[in-house]
Amino acid sequence: MYKFIMDKIDKINRRKFLEIIGCCTCGVVINSCSTAPITDRRQLKLLPESSLNAQAAQLYENVKKKTKLSDDKKQLEEIIEIGQRIEEAVSSYFNSVDKPDPTYNFQWEYILIDNDKIKNAWCMPGGKIAVYTGILKITKNKHGLAAVMGHEIAHAVAKHSVERASRALLLNVGTTAIDIFSGGAISRTQRATGVDVAGMLRHFGIDNPFGRKQETEADYLGLIFSSLAGYDIRESVKIWERMKKEFKGQEPPEWMSTHPSSKKRIESLNKWIPEVIIKYPPIKRSS
Repeated sequence: MYKFIMDKIDKINRRKFLEIIGCCTCGVVINSCSTAPITDRRQLKLLPESSLNAQAAQLYENVKKKTKLSDDKKQLEEIIEIGQRIEEAVSSYFNSVDKPDPTYNFQWEYILIDNDKIKNAWCMPGGKIAVYTGILKITKNKHGLAAVMGHEIAHAVAKHSVERASRALLLNVGTTAIDIFSGGAISRTQRATGVDVAGMLRHFGIDNPFGRKQETEADYLGLIFSSLAGYDIRESVKIWERMKKEFKGQEPPEWMSTHPSSKKRIESLNKWIPEVIIKYPPIKRSS
């Protein structure tokens, strides 16, 4: 279906799509660019971080009220300890290199959600973290758990949510513009096929590749943060080897996913680990 739609829209290709978006929004973008911490990747931020942090805090409260939380106090204490070590390591690192601490305005909080079927964890903007009991079967130990938490914290530190929200706003404007400039090609094809053409263009041509870029960046930064906090980052490879077995060969093709494949993640982690161990050794904790 995707190929069929792309063939129909013969006047539009991904490069032209991006060119038109750029032309229509360049005045806004020029004043809204920054760089991600450590990687220095250029980022687009059109929305205020404070607004997303406030929304995230409210959503987090709703999650705590409506979701079954685990009563395993010992496991929650371990999660909090790992999180606090990473918190401290991140702040200490940026202070040591004389750069602004991206977490200065975070209100850190941790919960353990009682759900063995979900093998996941997440960190909302502003440092609101949740770990599902299901992921503990994959992490196995504190080093594995630190790898997962480091990755999720990296998303918040790198302001990926702000970036995604800004990009979504920009793409909505750009999609309308390209439909106008192409003489309504998107609208006509959408009416003829009954498929959200603009949505598919964004999803497969821009959103998915961009999502993989953020995930890869979070993998790299997560390694750094876990190493700075004093955890064995070699455990991250073992996690993805176990996750690969969990998928049982049923992962979607990478181009259809917002995440890199398990195989690619393992290859990248193995490549980065020697460098990270040397360049980002554990930071001495304050007493």
